[in-house]
Amino acid sequence: MKGGLGNLMKQAQEMQEKMKQAQEDLAKLEVNGESGAGLVKVVMTGRHDLRRVQIDDSLMGDDKEMLEDLIAAA
Repeated sequence: MKGGLGNLMKQAQEMQEKMKQAQEDLAKLEVNGESGAGLVKVVMTGRHDLRRVQIDDSLMGDDKEMLEDLIAAA
């Protein structure tokens, strides 16, 4: 029984290390999104941290609410 518990603890530790590595890999991943046929583009990490927002100049004079909707959709 003791050997089984030790093995289980070892497996749990290995799983925890793999999970930590997966989280680190996810943080390095960048995902692109866009809306309005590319008029609004965003880049985010796998952890949902916003890295960059690009807004086409043609939208700068438009309706603020529409611009907000396009950013949210990207």
